[in-house]
Amino acid sequence: MVKFAVRLLIFNALLSPGLTDAQTAPQKVVVTYSSRSIASIDLFIAQERGFFREEGLDPQLVQVRATAAIAALVSGEVHALGSIGSAIRAIPRGAPIKVLAVSLRRPVFWLVSRPELKTYADLKGKVLGTTTLGGSQHTAGVRLLRKAGLNPDKDLTVVLGGDVPTQLQALVNGSIQVGILSPPTVIVARDKYKMNILASAIDEFASIQNGLGVLEKNLKDQRDLIKRILRARAKGNRYFHQNERGTSEVLAKYLNVDLPTALETYRISRSAFTTNGIASDEELTEYLKADAQILGLAAPIAASKVFDFSLQREVNQEMGAK
Repeated sequence: MVKFAVRLLIFNALLSPGLTDAQTAPQKVVVTYSSRSIASIDLFIAQERGFFREEGLDPQLVQVRATAAIAALVSGEVHALGSIGSAIRAIPRGAPIKVLAVSLRRPVFWLVSRPELKTYADLKGKVLGTTTLGGSQHTAGVRLLRKAGLNPDKDLTVVLGGDVPTQLQALVNGSIQVGILSPPTVIVARDKYKMNILASAIDEFASIQNGLGVLEKNLKDQRDLIKRILRARAKGNRYFHQNERGTSEVLAKYLNVDLPTALETYRISRSAFTTNGIASDEELTEYLKADAQILGLAAPIAASKVFDFSLQREVNQEMGAK
């Protein structure tokens, strides 16, 4: 059923066959993302400001739960993953994926509870919502709860609650009592619904959450296409860092919030994003070490098995980025 749903989403997005028809101009490309938030802002900007079109591409940005998106990538139904956290965790289990770019190097998640739950002790026995079990959002929440002295496996019940805006509605109606929200939804939760903001993960640890992941074999088979996708994404990322107002306008449109909320979203999140699509060696090491602990691996997977920034470095050189 999941595979059928993914195919239906992609079919509706494309409305025509042929993912890799080199004769079509502009060429349709399918890139997935897992949740409506600022995490995918580079893709939204690249679409809205025409950077994909500059690369001869017609982008289909499709929202798909991360685990289903990985299956769709492996089966050839999509070209690239924008949300890469779950893909990184799938690589040690044999997923033939390489991460070519990292846009989000810090976790833009806040631990949020219903208004009546004001302390960590109040969270015991409550229900925590997440988008994907073992995904970046879930991992960030688990680490924040453990830091506060709670055992996420015993003290709370974790359920799949949809994407971040859907989780806010679940908090409002009480079907979950704790959420791990990203901007702008966390701002709406605070201001409109008076939810409690218990903690922020952004300054606590590294979290390789968004960027671009592709099938490893396509680095040879579709190198030119992948490089054009990378370049469009990089242009979006450059625009993000250089244009606060324009980025906030894109956020307001894509995430259906007012401009002041979009501006605050931009300002509290900007430092979490890379400027060149490449995370530092220290951030990669920290992240993979934490992932190994979560997955129960004897040792962290080598960064070279997960990441390949060579094409991103080519793009950066062509664009004059450092």
